[in-house]
Amino acid sequence: VLLLKLYPYFTAALMVLALSSPVLQVRRSLPEAGSCVEHAGTLLRNITDALTQTKLFSGLDCTKQNMELNLETSTPSVCSPQESCLTNIGKDLTHYYKVLSAQPDPDRVLGSSVLHSLRQLMENCFMESLPTNLVAAADRQSTFGERLSLCKVLRGFQVRTITINRAISYMNSSEHFQ
Repeated sequence: VLLLKLYPYFTAALMVLALSSPVLQVRRSLPEAGSCVEHAGTLLRNITDALTQTKLFSGLDCTKQNMELNLETSTPSVCSPQESCLTNIGKDLTHYYKVLSAQPDPDRVLGSSVLHSLRQLMENCFMESLPTNLVAAADRQSTFGERLSLCKVLRGFQVRTITINRAISYMNSSEHFQ
């Protein structure tokens, strides 16, 4: 009988304890972490595929070019605390979204793959990072200099996306909660 009288209090205490658990708080800061892992993986695959597209890089061998990394963020080195990591990832995604969406893309190679998967990742996992003031891409063929620049930026984004994938996967893993 005593147990039945204490049951509502015990249940409420367990609920408060569960809701204040660090595991739940971490999960809340990265929305639907499992889907974030999937979106980040799709983005990496699409970037890797785009780097092999001859339509994007006619006249040059992109695999032999250097890369340009976004040096304005600390994504590779700052993933603790988690909020700093997520903030830096969001800044990186915003930077690359703005740069890539301004590139000439008459064949819609970037828009239908890389930009689409980047937008999906941002909308589902980094909503506050989604840019609102974008410059429209030029609807014309790109110059050699623009293709070379795109190649370097895309190669840098590929490397940064590998880091982002690792960070998101780690935050989603059970090891992160131990």
